[in-house]
Amino acid sequence: MNQDQLKRMQHDKGFIAALDQSGGSTPKALKAYGVDESAYNGEMFTRVHEMRTRIIKSPSFDKKEILAAILFENTMDRKIDGILTADFLWEKKGIIPILKVDKGLADEKNGVQLMKPIDGLNALLDRANERHIFGTKMRSVIKQANEAGIRAIIDQQFEVGMQIVRKGFVPILEPEVDIHCPDKAKAEEIMLGCMKEHLAKLPADAKIMFKVTIPTVDNLYAEIMKDSHVVRVVALSGGYTMDDANEKLARNHGLIASFSRALAQELRVSQSDAEFDAVLKKAVDSIYRASIT
Repeated sequence: MNQDQLKRMQHDKGFIAALDQSGGSTPKALKAYGVDESAYNGEMFTRVHEMRTRIIKSPSFDKKEILAAILFENTMDRKIDGILTADFLWEKKGIIPILKVDKGLADEKNGVQLMKPIDGLNALLDRANERHIFGTKMRSVIKQANEAGIRAIIDQQFEVGMQIVRKGFVPILEPEVDIHCPDKAKAEEIMLGCMKEHLAKLPADAKIMFKVTIPTVDNLYAEIMKDSHVVRVVALSGGYTMDDANEKLARNHGLIASFSRALAQELRVSQSDAEFDAVLKKAVDSIYRASIT
């Protein structure tokens, strides 16, 4: 674990840019950017890497406001200006590289979607280590305030998280509560209780992060932010528009953004570099402001 990166993640102001759309969500991300499927010719991941490269190289994508970027496995293996993406982020931009490691969601059961088994995780982590990755991210989803389901989600997140800790990384555990969950506040309350139980049992030196939906009850996660194991608690935009997400985030002190859709929603392939940089700067500035409350 890079101690300079750990210190930055713990103490610096800013937010995390989520650039980790995978195979399932990539066509949607490209379409929003203005690249239709007819333009791929089987080169979907090349097109999306071009989009991410344009974002990362933009002067508006700056370490003063952006702490880290979450990458998809395919992006980790690609280069920007001849340099592996993670090295470009840290060496050229001062931004911490994080890797999405989950393989998607299982079918819904007990009101939740667990992660599918992450086959080959140890081998992926060994590669991530060679690529100088700081931490990981993995997502599961809670759709109902079902205690058995929520407990299964948190058990799985911590179990895989500790496998990742033992490999020398800081995992981001992401138990997303669907913003359309009919009793979202109750689901979040149950989830927090399960998180605290697991945190109490962690080895003293284990360091983790959480990525959560912005809670219905403001400052719900304030207590676990103080836990010695917790490097940072970050928030996903979860389908909210950027304005909505920023407004809700700003009410939660110490909670910082890890936005994907909300960061890139106004970016278009047709924009000139000056237009692109200006639009990205506006998004980055507004998300940063909401993250430093």
